[in-house]
Amino acid sequence: MARVALILLALAAALPAQAANVIRIAPQSNLAVLDPFWTTATVTRTHGYMIYDTLFGTDAEGRIEPQMVDTWSTSKDRKTWTFTLRKGLAFHDGQPVTSRDVIASLERWCQRDNLGQKLAAALERWDEVDARTFRLYLKQPFGLVLEALGKQGANVPFILPARVAATPIDRQIDDTTGSGPYIFKKDEWKPGALVVYVKNPKYRARSEPPSGTAGGKRVFVDRVEWHILPDAQTQVNALVRGEIDLVEQPAHEHYPRLRADPDIRVYDNRYGAQVLARFNQLQPPFSDVRLRRAALVALSPEPFLKAQYVSPDLYQACRSMYPCGTPYQTDAGMQGLLHGDIKRARMMLNEAGYDGTPVVILQPTDLATIARLPVVAAQQLRQAGFKVDLQAMDWQTLVSRRQKKAGWSIFMTTFNGLDLENPVVNPAMNASCGDAWPGWPCDEKLEALRADFLKAGSETEKKRIAAMAQERALEIGTHAPLGEYFQPVAARKEITGYLNAPVYLYWNLDKK
Repeated sequence: MARVALILLALAAALPAQAANVIRIAPQSNLAVLDPFWTTATVTRTHGYMIYDTLFGTDAEGRIEPQMVDTWSTSKDRKTWTFTLRKGLAFHDGQPVTSRDVIASLERWCQRDNLGQKLAAALERWDEVDARTFRLYLKQPFGLVLEALGKQGANVPFILPARVAATPIDRQIDDTTGSGPYIFKKDEWKPGALVVYVKNPKYRARSEPPSGTAGGKRVFVDRVEWHILPDAQTQVNALVRGEIDLVEQPAHEHYPRLRADPDIRVYDNRYGAQVLARFNQLQPPFSDVRLRRAALVALSPEPFLKAQYVSPDLYQACRSMYPCGTPYQTDAGMQGLLHGDIKRARMMLNEAGYDGTPVVILQPTDLATIARLPVVAAQQLRQAGFKVDLQAMDWQTLVSRRQKKAGWSIFMTTFNGLDLENPVVNPAMNASCGDAWPGWPCDEKLEALRADFLKAGSETEKKRIAAMAQERALEIGTHAPLGEYFQPVAARKEITGYLNAPVYLYWNLDKK
């Protein structure tokens, strides 16, 4: 309570400085990791969109559109791609954005991103033609070149200065120079309390209207402040009193109050997000596939959704690793799984010779949209006979902990549907061993299916392979998909220009 009181006092003290040129946001969590290639955390991705730019963007209709790129072309065999950057692009330090910066950034991004890894496997080389033109040579055609360069979800292929992109992928960057619409004020950064961005006066927006991550990224305010308010009630109270202008992820139980307030607008974002439980396959007990399968039998999605997302109109059961309502939705491989069959799960534990090794579940206490999920997981797994150690921490500590290959068994998280649309982009289905997303599944068969998906010549073939990939992922227990939910955004009525997109975007905002 003392911490909450201090936060409210700080906000109240800052109110006299509030003006139309400052927008205050309560983000979904604290910003601790600044490297958008190092983690898939939502808050780090949002930070990336504030300060970096991308070669291509994705508009509200899902079309890939040029952003930093001016023109591009491809050869008849689609193995050679040539791109030319827009004139006048510059980093925050005044240095021009060059082909060298682009190539260095993409080479670093390809080491961590799922789709980037596949692009790198098809790559022969990058060539720097001149300062503004670069060329991509492929060993064989790759059907998702523009989709990779314009992807909205983590990890986003942001463009960094070459000197920064040279940082090894296993080390976080410490230089936040970008070329995007805002500049990160590192000197004002107070981890756990305040993040500050100011308008980049040198940014050259495209002329097209903003749409998704495409179009003109226009900035109408001088300053954007992220106030870290880990308590969900504190966030809502600050919004209602006008101390905060926008809450990124209000806790679901507060929506009736927010919808009833005439001074608040709720943006009904219908881009669904999936809940999932991720197993650490490198450490007992889940280094044993039989125990991962037992967990998949024990878990049941409905209690997770009801406990965390409250209102049935804001969640839906979805028995698919791909988002429901999208082309590759399937229940392939789901038979007998995720039904909360406690009796069968107990029998499977006995057959596997489970020795009582604790299941260490990481629980983020400061992230209102997922804090209850680990508690439900612990309850269901205990009923099945697992010994469970539920460890509480803040979200950014969890993000750091999960990067370590020991010390945890399960973490719960959510992914926007756009990150999960097929077996290639879905981080949880990457089974490339040490290069995979934390949990590190290692399976040649699943990797071969993901490669086959890229080569598929028809939509029918892609659907067949996607179903096979899901079956294999469930067979080896990569993760447990636990349904979907919708996450509206709440803002004061005087805030205009909010872009309702699958990711959080804070250009185009204005304040009357």
